[in-house]
Amino acid sequence: MVYVAPALLFVAVFVLWPLGHLIWLSFTAKSLMSGPDDAVAFVGFDNYARAFGDKNFWRAMTFTLTYTAYITPILLVLNLALALLVSKNTPLRRVTRTVVFLPVVIGLASSSLLWYWLFDQQVGLFNRLLVDMGVLSEPLVWFKKATTGQFAVIISVVWKVVGFGMILMVAGIQAVGNDVIEAAMIDGASAWKRVRRIIIPLAMRSIVLATLISAIGSMLAFDQFYLMSGGGPRGQTFTTVYWIYQSSFVRFELGYGAAQAVLLMIVITSGTAMQLWLSRKGQK
Repeated sequence: MVYVAPALLFVAVFVLWPLGHLIWLSFTAKSLMSGPDDAVAFVGFDNYARAFGDKNFWRAMTFTLTYTAYITPILLVLNLALALLVSKNTPLRRVTRTVVFLPVVIGLASSSLLWYWLFDQQVGLFNRLLVDMGVLSEPLVWFKKATTGQFAVIISVVWKVVGFGMILMVAGIQAVGNDVIEAAMIDGASAWKRVRRIIIPLAMRSIVLATLISAIGSMLAFDQFYLMSGGGPRGQTFTTVYWIYQSSFVRFELGYGAAQAVLLMIVITSGTAMQLWLSRKGQK
């Protein structure tokens, strides 16, 4: 008990207490403008009822789910393809792993600003390349429309995080015994059959972990849309976390923002539990 006490204290202080405070806050009319000594009105489930009827909140939730549905399969395929490509411990492949992983250590805010300028209409490198190649007749304002803005954000996020999922899957692939692979090769299994019938099933835990991390991170997206699209045009690229930020710190409604955060937590927890259940059922 003594050895786990620091970990339990850390969880209690930085996880359980903030979570409990968030849930309590969601049942109040707490405002960011109220002072520490001001009485906080208890409103029960009024904030949740308001959130269920808030079209802007559900539009943000729908956009977040759509963004997650787009980017998660892209990351899954790229993570697995890169992991299979660099799983062998040769010098060249170790260097490739390092190069692909390097963007992960860059802060998300910094990478978002970098890509914002790359997609800029006047000085952006992407517009210049596409115009010079004849793909575009004139520079494109990427963040003028929700579809192109979302596409630009997806490119920036994939570049930023693909190395992390790759490393997780490399660890799972390298855990597969060489004797199993060699036995399959002796039996005449092609490279694709070895990947599909042996490597993927045996590395499924790492694949599921990387997919869950990707999906949860996408559901919590904020920085990239805040810095690149600003929620525009006309609020069409507001993610759920971005809208919670607007409610809590722009409109000063902390209680209402807390209720929305609890609803988002329920959605993420339910989705994660469903994905784990499906993966375990598939393995059985």
